[in-house]
Amino acid sequence: MLKKGSRLYSILKMKCPQCHEGDFFISHPYDLKKAGELHETCSVCHIKYSKEPGFYYGAMYVSYALTVALFVTMWTSFNLFFDNVSVGLQIFLIITATILLTPYLYALSKIIWANFFIKYDRERKSNSIN
Repeated sequence: MLKKGSRLYSILKMKCPQCHEGDFFISHPYDLKKAGELHETCSVCHIKYSKEPGFYYGAMYVSYALTVALFVTMWTSFNLFFDNVSVGLQIFLIITATILLTPYLYALSKIIWANFFIKYDRERKSNSIN
């Protein structure tokens, strides 16, 4: 069970990294018109999500790492547990999974990046201004 106060809670629930209550994203990852769009500030603790212009460019490295992890996990699983699957089918399934998971991995990379720099503060009150 995830407890409020852990970074994993903020990441998996996609909540504010500081208070773990406000929503981080405007919509869910598969709303392609608003994919990856963040609220400017948290509706609960009012922290500004973007520390500086271009702050989320670093999330590209996190996204790359998540995609590589997906590729390696799938490739290894196919070769360890399903040794009769052809290489062509493996590549097709990995590409398909990557395409289908791209919006979620994009959102996940942004919330992970934010959690690197914004720390949880249990004492943060909703009337504080950052």
